[in-house]
Amino acid sequence: MNIYQELRRQWRSRTSTILLAAVIVTVCTSATVVTSVDFSGEWKLNEQKSDLGQFGGRGAAKTIKITSSDAKGISIERTSTNQNGEAVVRKESLTFDGKESESAGGFGNSTRKATAKWSDDGQSMIINAIMTLDRNGEKMEIKQNETWKLGDGGQTLTIESNSSSSFGESTMKLVYEKGKKA
Repeated sequence: MNIYQELRRQWRSRTSTILLAAVIVTVCTSATVVTSVDFSGEWKLNEQKSDLGQFGGRGAAKTIKITSSDAKGISIERTSTNQNGEAVVRKESLTFDGKESESAGGFGNSTRKATAKWSDDGQSMIINAIMTLDRNGEKMEIKQNETWKLGDGGQTLTIESNSSSSFGESTMKLVYEKGKKA
């Protein structure tokens, strides 16, 4: 083998290595966050462990049922009570692709527009929403931000909720305990 052939062989080997490294870097940097967090199940509010905020948790869901929770999205059913003590069920399906979803707000003609995403570390879900309440033609907006986290080996769900409206700011820390699997 002459020197020309040896240099050519070494060049091909280095080129292949550089191309392989470039492909690996590209794949790793463009991969989406893969999470192992699964919120599926039925959750019941533990009021003693929760901080219900200045409005006493008015509007907070007493139970939450998650029937689907995966890398693509989540389906949530929240049950709360109205001023008459009647159950109010609000359902929404959110995707993690940044698209806004719209659902009934659960109270009268209210609507809720929301987006969901994973935190940078993939361990928390963040929901940003705007709820529009319509009472006899008068509209009011409530901006909401929720951060969902699992704890105690997946047996507790903590939702840190911040909202703002013309009534002011409100912060709640809601702690739910897992019941039977949905």
